[in-house]
Amino acid sequence: MNGLPMNVPAPGLPARVRIHEVGARDGLQNEKTAVPTAVKAEFIHRLAAAGLTTIEATSFVHPKWVPQLADAEQLFPELGDLAGVHLPVLVPNERGLDRALALGATRIAVFGSATETFASRNLNRTVAESLAMFEPVVARAKEGGAHVRGYLSMCFGDPWEGPVPVHQVVRVAKALLDLGCDELSLGDTIGVATPGHVLALLGELGEAGVPTDRIGVHFHDTYGQALSNTLAALGHGVTTVDASAGGLGGCPYAKSATGNLATEDLVWMLDGLGIETGVDLTALTATSAWMAEQLGRPSPSRTVRALSHKE
Repeated sequence: MNGLPMNVPAPGLPARVRIHEVGARDGLQNEKTAVPTAVKAEFIHRLAAAGLTTIEATSFVHPKWVPQLADAEQLFPELGDLAGVHLPVLVPNERGLDRALALGATRIAVFGSATETFASRNLNRTVAESLAMFEPVVARAKEGGAHVRGYLSMCFGDPWEGPVPVHQVVRVAKALLDLGCDELSLGDTIGVATPGHVLALLGELGEAGVPTDRIGVHFHDTYGQALSNTLAALGHGVTTVDASAGGLGGCPYAKSATGNLATEDLVWMLDGLGIETGVDLTALTATSAWMAEQLGRPSPSRTVRALSHKE
């Protein structure tokens, strides 16, 4: 066994998938102990060296809300040597956009909600008010030539509201695109989606005129469904998948566990299916093992654990 899966393609799947790596931002943001800026910078450089070409770097949110990412101004300039790598940053409002643009960011993300309760708790606004807040952010980013991604959380279930009606998600998704977002990331924030639900949402989005090539999927593995949901989305034609190196952000040892899909687990599946990603699984696994050492605990990624034990 050489640490790589047997390559057996399956019909009806895309030839290539773009992995939108979120470990350095979504993965680290809930860490209670401050991760040094130099460690974050090295992590991102190692991810790029492993072949990842879209690496979400940080968030320009007020440090009061996300202390772990308070070093955005210090970190982002450390990444200027990563030629050919997209480095999206999350911005919550126009002030965050100003900070990002001042450092030369060319890929911006906003974070919306498909449900009223989460919008209220996370953004302190209604869904409509949050969209109104994003409107000038997206417009100004686009005027400046930036690519804009719209994250849409709670697309499948909400801890307060329960299952989220598909038509409700479609309505907010279309509103984000109407604001000018280039791409949507559909988030299963609490990990309750199952493949049929994924196909139903993607089908209704298509009927509503949302092109599949503008959709990314962001599944959490809370109930062990992230890879099966991803495979369902790929079969529908989706080619952008969010994942977190080493499963960061979903550590079973942390109370803040959210169950992010581990990039290594995703790459193992895609490699086995003969789907191109450009990612070197061995180098990626080594990177996540190194980051786990920096955090002082094992990686929750099954693939990282399995390959590390073979050494």
